[in-house]
Amino acid sequence: MRQAFHSRARRARAALVAAAGLAAAATLAVPAYAQSADPLEADPFATEGVLPQSVDEEVFHSDNIRHVAHLPKQAPFDNTDSVGSDIGFRDDYAFFGNYNGFVVYDIADPEDPQIVSQVWCPGGQGDITVHGDLLFLSVDYPRTNNTCDSESTTAADPNGWEGIRVFDISDVTSPRYVADVRTDCGSHTHTLVPDKGGEVAYLYISSYAPSANFPQCQPPHNKISIVEVPLDDPAATALIAEPVLFPGDTGNPGPPAGQRRTTGCHDITVFPARDLAAGACMGDGILIDIADPVNPVVIERVRDDVNFAFWHSATFNNAGTKVVFTDELGGGGAATCNEEVGPTRGANGIYDVVDRGGEPKLEFRSYYKIPRHQEDTENCVAHNGSLIPTKHGDFMVQAWYQGGISVFDFTNSARPREIAYFDRGPLNPDRLQGGGSWSAYYYNGYIYSNGMQRGLDVVELDDPRTNTAKRVTFDEFNPQTQYVYDWPNGLVVPGN
Repeated sequence: MRQAFHSRARRARAALVAAAGLAAAATLAVPAYAQSADPLEADPFATEGVLPQSVDEEVFHSDNIRHVAHLPKQAPFDNTDSVGSDIGFRDDYAFFGNYNGFVVYDIADPEDPQIVSQVWCPGGQGDITVHGDLLFLSVDYPRTNNTCDSESTTAADPNGWEGIRVFDISDVTSPRYVADVRTDCGSHTHTLVPDKGGEVAYLYISSYAPSANFPQCQPPHNKISIVEVPLDDPAATALIAEPVLFPGDTGNPGPPAGQRRTTGCHDITVFPARDLAAGACMGDGILIDIADPVNPVVIERVRDDVNFAFWHSATFNNAGTKVVFTDELGGGGAATCNEEVGPTRGANGIYDVVDRGGEPKLEFRSYYKIPRHQEDTENCVAHNGSLIPTKHGDFMVQAWYQGGISVFDFTNSARPREIAYFDRGPLNPDRLQGGGSWSAYYYNGYIYSNGMQRGLDVVELDDPRTNTAKRVTFDEFNPQTQYVYDWPNGLVVPGN
């Protein structure tokens, strides 16, 4: 797939050129679902190029994006060590994970968000989910003990603690730490898996990078950990299973035979309506049967040893017939959105989920990468995003670190294209400094971004292709737990 790239320095001139091109292609600006065929079928590159943009201070964005709010990190999180990470949502609240704990925002008015409470509880990376009155927080950096007053230690410490923390958020102004569970190699990320009976919640704990020198993270580590949380007694949270996903060390072997050795999973997204999960597992992308959530079974595995350096995360479309896998080339700390790296590395890999012999299988369709070159002082690569709940078509919003936020259309999985973006200038124009949007998710009409260093950004997308999503309202939203939204009523269907 050909992509058009432009550096930030060329944007002003490029925007004028693109505007002229869009005027000529104005008839193609209608939603794709209004026609029986893809309107770009005859010329797949008809609208490619830099979208018309506006500039607000040091913010660049397409004309269909409105920047409605920004709230910098506040003390004690107002330092570079307090890195913003993932987000979970419940009702009128957004829960922002951080390497040093989490922040609760009141987003009843998305254009005037307010901090409700801040919980200092270090441990990194602060991957976060919420379910009812409970909040779950991942700890992936060894601590001297399980408390919020613990200190940092090394993975070689036999008494070091890593795992999952559980908080009661029935009073969002004063969250309470109620339980924790140690897990092998800690919890880099975790995924909320709903129980069909509604009595418990399961957490799939993903972690990796074992070593013979790490007492709590020994090889082989070809498994995930499953934690059970009794909803009426969260203090009884416990580790109940450690299913092996790559038996006999059958994951990607790494160089020279493969790209990246698989020693665990980075992240898993579940799609309960189909009893299906997609796992991004270092050197492998997998599909998992989760009909029995305590005994998940890998049913499909794919690799891309040419362009994928690190399988990082996954997102289904609303029908569960496509998966967008991300490649975190450079571990999130490198400048990979440039001409040298090119359009197929550090990108998304889009796969169709097809039926083959009665089993779901993955078939590669295309790559998607932001069509805007970033500076060499900006870390940039595909990162966390979510589906936009439109009535027609498949649209996703995604964070790209200092590449900003990109909204793209993958209705035609072989020809994805960007339709909107929001991009800040570099944190440091003179040297590479890690920052940018870690997570960007669509929730009840707005896009929320957790910036590693710059805090909360809220943007509104106004586009005829996606505006139907404003009719869909979630009471609870964790992007790695994908519930189906049912049209024409715009209802969210949480059950299986």
